[in-house]
Amino acid sequence: MSALRRYYPFVLFTIVFVPRSIFVTFFRTERLDVSVREAPLTQSDVAFEQIQTAIVRGELPAGQKISEAELCSRFGIGRGPVREAIRRLEGRGLVVRRPHAGASIVNLTYERLIELYQVREALEGMAARLAAEVASPEDVADLRALLEQHRIQIDEDDGKAYYQREGDVDFHYRIVRASGNETLYRVLDGELYHLLRLYRYKLSTQRGRPEKALREHLHIVEAISDGDGELAELLMRRHISAARRHLEQRFKNNELNFQEG
Repeated sequence: MSALRRYYPFVLFTIVFVPRSIFVTFFRTERLDVSVREAPLTQSDVAFEQIQTAIVRGELPAGQKISEAELCSRFGIGRGPVREAIRRLEGRGLVVRRPHAGASIVNLTYERLIELYQVREALEGMAARLAAEVASPEDVADLRALLEQHRIQIDEDDGKAYYQREGDVDFHYRIVRASGNETLYRVLDGELYHLLRLYRYKLSTQRGRPEKALREHLHIVEAISDGDGELAELLMRRHISAARRHLEQRFKNNELNFQEG
C-alpha cells in the first residue's frame, strides 16, 4: 500500500488516460506478483496435496469410504494433518460426509456432471474471449511455454494421459486468470473446478485424446495471441463440448461409473 500511495498520481493518470486493456493487465500483474511469496508447506498441506492427487488420478476411487488410518499408513503422515486435509477436501467438494456413514470420495451422478460441463462450456468460453481482449504478449508467451511443458509430459507418458496439476500449471486455470475477471475466476476456481478436474483426468486417458486436446489448446492460444475474442470463445466452447461428447460416449459404452441419480 505504501508503494501505491507513493505512485498515487501515476495510478490516477493511468485510470483516466491509459486504455482499459493496459489498465486491467497492470492491476492483474500487480495482484499476481503479491502472491509469489509462498509460505512453507505444512504437514497438512502435504497430506492435502497427496490425497487430492490420488483422488483426481482415480487411485482413491469415487464413492470409496475414507479411512484415516489407511491414509496415514499410505502417505506416512500423522492423523492430525490427514484429518485437516480431509476437512479441506470437503470444502472443495471432493469428499462428502453423510450421517452414520462417515466420509467418502465424491461420486457424481451422470446428470450432474453433464450440467457442470454445460456451465463450464459457457463460462470458459467467456474467459477465453476476455483473455483475447486483455492478455499481454507476456501472458501469451507464458501460455505457449506451459503448453510446451504439457507436450513433453504427454510424450513422456507415451500419449496415455494428459494430467494437469491444479493452479498455474493447468491450462484452463491460466486462461481464466488471463481473462482479468475476478468474479469469473471465483466462480470457476471453486467447487466446479475441482470436481471437473477429477473427471477431466479420467477422460484424458484414452489413446489419442491427450494429443488432440493439446492441439485444441494451441489453437485457442493462437486466437488469444491474435486478439480474436470471438474465435477464442468459439474454440474453447468447441473444445469443452468435444470433451462432453466424449464423456457421453464413454458413459454409453459403460466405461465410466456414476452414482445412481
